[in-house]
Amino acid sequence: MVTEATDRVDVAVIGGSYAGLSAALQLARARRRIAIIDAGLRRNRFAAHAHGFIGQDGRAPGDIVAAGRADLLAYPTVRWHADTAVAAQADGEGFRVALAGGAAIRARRLVLAVGVEDRLPPLDGLAERWGRSVFHCPYCHGYELDNGRIGVLASSELSQHHAMLLPDWGRVTLFTDDRYAPDAAQRDALISRDVTIEPAAVARIVDTATVVLADGRRIELDGLFTLSRTAVNGTLADQLGCTTEAGPLGAYLRTDQTRATSVPGVYACGDAARMAGSIAFAVADGMQAGVAAHQSLIAA
Repeated sequence: MVTEATDRVDVAVIGGSYAGLSAALQLARARRRIAIIDAGLRRNRFAAHAHGFIGQDGRAPGDIVAAGRADLLAYPTVRWHADTAVAAQADGEGFRVALAGGAAIRARRLVLAVGVEDRLPPLDGLAERWGRSVFHCPYCHGYELDNGRIGVLASSELSQHHAMLLPDWGRVTLFTDDRYAPDAAQRDALISRDVTIEPAAVARIVDTATVVLADGRRIELDGLFTLSRTAVNGTLADQLGCTTEAGPLGAYLRTDQTRATSVPGVYACGDAARMAGSIAFAVADGMQAGVAAHQSLIAA
């Protein structure tokens, strides 16, 4: 069911992707009144297929979300707002959330499943291939490269770990691109994994994933991996005063084991609240956040 009217609910879930859907489902099954606010911008919307999530391996990401939404909307206490939450603040014993479309929602609890934005190295040809032939997660996309030619585009010294992992999925070339220089021990480790180290600067990416070097050489690849920097989507967490942690690839929301943030009554789950993301992680985090939010209502 979709509504534009002001809602008064037990829990507002901000973000209707994997983590948000999972959180909301636990609350719906507890017969709680829920509002879900979703702008429709999944992090993996650029990928044609999702992998590593049991029972859904190889399915289109959008189809997984659509099926989850259909499951959720079968519960009569659920309201769906296809909108963007632009403001959130404490309001009495709960919270008030303002939507871009003009509606307002008052909720006793909030679940932030807002996701993150990927910020890629500024390289010509990289962004338009993101999720198609340029990836960040070997477990999500490595198998489909079929032991082929794989590149790792360095973004920092953390790319050493990427390059050490990926030989299990193919023949690997590490493009250091002046972003870091492996020391002797790191070079020995890479050589032990049969990784080719290419120190020349990278000019651009063309074709499927061909790396064009500044010296004019072209290295054809079947796929390219790089580590993006991430930023929590939107400003709601900042408006509410949620504490963040500095992760190796970007800040994320600090939560405890129940997915409670530093702000009482506010929970966070999914990629915005962990250093590493996947559908399976997001679904598990969402379940925990939904259960914890429900139990906090009982204790109130």
